[in-house]
Amino acid sequence: MADPKGFLTTPKQLAERRPVDVRLRDWNEVYVERSLLPIITKQAGRCMDCGIPFCHNGCPLGNLIPEWNDLAWRDDWKGAIERLHATNNFPEFTGRLCPAPCESACVLGINQDAVTIKNVEVTIIDKAWDNGGVTPQVPERLSGKTVAVVGSGPAGLAVAQQLTRAGHTVVVYERADRIGGLLRYGIPEFKMEKRHINRRIEQMRAEGTRFRTGVHVGEDITGQQLRERFDAVVVAAGATTARDLPVPGRELKGIHQAMEYLPLANKVQEGDYVESPISAKGKHVVVIGGGDTGADCVGTAHRQGALSVTQLEIMPRPGEDRPAHQPWPTMPLTYKVTSAHEEGGERIYAVNTTHFTGSAPEEGEAVGQVQELHLVEVEFRDGRFEPIAGTERSIPAQLVTLAMGFTGTDVKNGLVEQLGVELDARGNVARDGRFATTVDGVFVCGDAGRGQSLIVWAIAEGRSAAAAVDAHLGGKSPLPAPIRPTDRPLAV
Repeated sequence: MADPKGFLTTPKQLAERRPVDVRLRDWNEVYVERSLLPIITKQAGRCMDCGIPFCHNGCPLGNLIPEWNDLAWRDDWKGAIERLHATNNFPEFTGRLCPAPCESACVLGINQDAVTIKNVEVTIIDKAWDNGGVTPQVPERLSGKTVAVVGSGPAGLAVAQQLTRAGHTVVVYERADRIGGLLRYGIPEFKMEKRHINRRIEQMRAEGTRFRTGVHVGEDITGQQLRERFDAVVVAAGATTARDLPVPGRELKGIHQAMEYLPLANKVQEGDYVESPISAKGKHVVVIGGGDTGADCVGTAHRQGALSVTQLEIMPRPGEDRPAHQPWPTMPLTYKVTSAHEEGGERIYAVNTTHFTGSAPEEGEAVGQVQELHLVEVEFRDGRFEPIAGTERSIPAQLVTLAMGFTGTDVKNGLVEQLGVELDARGNVARDGRFATTVDGVFVCGDAGRGQSLIVWAIAEGRSAAAAVDAHLGGKSPLPAPIRPTDRPLAV
């Protein structure tokens, strides 16, 4: 324990965000660059080095949090990044994007503000990149075994890096034009600049991982061909089947899934477009869904120059404090104000969309443009949301994004059928305790097998699936022992 009185004498202090009127003019990350450096050692010193560190249990990766907190407090940044990389391949991703269930499980958080674990984590990895502490780890010898990884999100990248370092020849297939999956095209630039992905990809290329972009597995190459060419196949294609909203007027123009809207904004930042083909500029925008993806749509609409932004959520507004039925160390559902919400807009809770109305279709068009969204207030009764009579109203809506989550893996692309793998009752690829599907030599990890989940779970499953694949191939590398796919920490 570096500072025995740190948790008593040092108040919690977070990274500084840039002023709203400044950050809305660009797409850079919302935080003041390197604003953590003057405060982070003292913040790390707030860690109590608990006898039973519940933060370990809160983190699906099993991050050695007290250890690297202590090393950061002592200014031993080399030691800190070694301990951080021991359990997490990509802390620059989790340090920016993870909702930090570890902090919800922090023992200090029982009666004080929890340790700012996420801020310490991102500082450790940023300093490591700055100081040249992140280098390729090339395997000493090759195994002669080959592995295909389908999907280049956090799970696919984690399994690929682990297996490459174990000496296997790994090829990652991505149907988009760039590597990164939802990290690339689902996360806005203001939450994580894509340079963080680019330099990890360069590290992985230097280690020997091969990447194939623009390859739609199931069409450009079949599942059967993958099985014939490779000794093992890992499906890490995510849970990309978005939940839809089947109400009257859904067919109107201007109503899009969030993952139709957000990637185009990111492509503007990549230089593919001058302006997004789906833009909020000068429009009244409504975002349906109150989660992180919905907040991403809100922040994107602000930067595109929306006239107004309204976010709808069917659940009632959460409270400010931890609910009694979600005690420590579970991750509580509380009211959160993200950087996007700081920037403006309105949030409406406990409402459901009944239908859309729009303009008459123009000549030669089948449908018109959405103009209004009609909603009603609801309350939860007898296991379902019931409308409250007399609360119907409409709001202007010229662009609507649906951010209501995902229902399972994409079965339309042909991969599932071609591989012959079975699905579970939730529409995910079925697997056993070692990430193996019902087809020999085919494994699954991340959202494709788990369902929509956190980035930390994706990386944790990628690392564990790599250990299972390595064992299947006869490897003896010191990879992490596989977690069971059903394992859940207390904080999730």
